[in-house]
Amino acid sequence: MSERTTHAKITESCSNVLAIYQASSLSQLTRPLYQTRVSAGYPSPADDYLEGRLDLNKHLIKHPVATYYVKVSGDSMIGERIYDGDLLVVDWAEEPSDGQIIVARVENEFCVKLLRITDGQVRLCSANKKYPDIEVTADLDWEIWGRVLWSVHKH
Repeated sequence: MSERTTHAKITESCSNVLAIYQASSLSQLTRPLYQTRVSAGYPSPADDYLEGRLDLNKHLIKHPVATYYVKVSGDSMIGERIYDGDLLVVDWAEEPSDGQIIVARVENEFCVKLLRITDGQVRLCSANKKYPDIEVTADLDWEIWGRVLWSVHKH
């Protein structure tokens, strides 16, 4: 495979990171937390069950200094329920392993992929058959930028 063909495949498969934002633990993101479950049928008066406030930073961020957010562009990870426009919570202090979703830099592109390690061979896999997997070879300039812990998407 020529260098030009390899670059085209990487660009096609790795153009799904739109923006990267640093997480901050200095601010609180609190919302009301209700003790009762939400009914999918007839609504109940939940005001009587207010338990307190929930700080999403405390629940979503384990390592504040090592955590950042990534906005996703494209559909290469729809098989993992990661969609265009989703916001991912990524932690570079968490050790990634086979089968986990990661953010990687491949050449000069950032991408969200499924990490596959088989017999010492590493592949960065899309979760959509329309996009090729990336075979990690000795001459490929790449690095893992963190493990995806959470995805937030609009319903």
